[in-house]
Amino acid sequence: MQGKLLLFCGPSGSGKTTIVHHLLQTNPKIEFSVSATTRPQRANETDGKDYHFISVDEFKKRIANDEFVEWEEVYTDRFYGTLKSEIDKIWNDHKVAIFDVDVEGGLKIKKIFGQMLLAVFVMPPSVEALHQRLKARNSETKESFKARIAKSEHEITYAFRFDKIIINDDLPKALDEAEKLVEEFLK
Repeated sequence: MQGKLLLFCGPSGSGKTTIVHHLLQTNPKIEFSVSATTRPQRANETDGKDYHFISVDEFKKRIANDEFVEWEEVYTDRFYGTLKSEIDKIWNDHKVAIFDVDVEGGLKIKKIFGQMLLAVFVMPPSVEALHQRLKARNSETKESFKARIAKSEHEITYAFRFDKIIINDDLPKALDEAEKLVEEFLK
């Protein structure tokens, strides 16, 4: 394996995905690393673009074949992971892989790739702001909202384990900061 990698993590509602999409639009050297998952595909999602949607049995077979850089069973039979073949494909295209994964997966990736990787944690300005952002999405049941809030509050405690932290209290400023961090790392 060769090349560099970019990792953006943070709790749901922190803005990490918005930042990653911005970087993909502004830097032609970067390519999104598509994760694999066993969760059902949503109507607005494309297989191979948003996720590689695979069955639980297929996911477990790939685990047994050591095809993942990292993987996690987030909820019962809800697996997420990063395929080694995805990173190889990006590097073969002479691009820099960028990850938008949960904190646990991100820390596993960071441990594996070390100095080849820039690990950035996107932090909401406050827990209250995070609650408001998640409520505004209006995409959760009461139970799933509570679970997501609990997970998000826990994930914030991991911020210090990343190379850089972006506090996303002003989106244009956060996007600018992300661009500068990436540009400096890729020099």
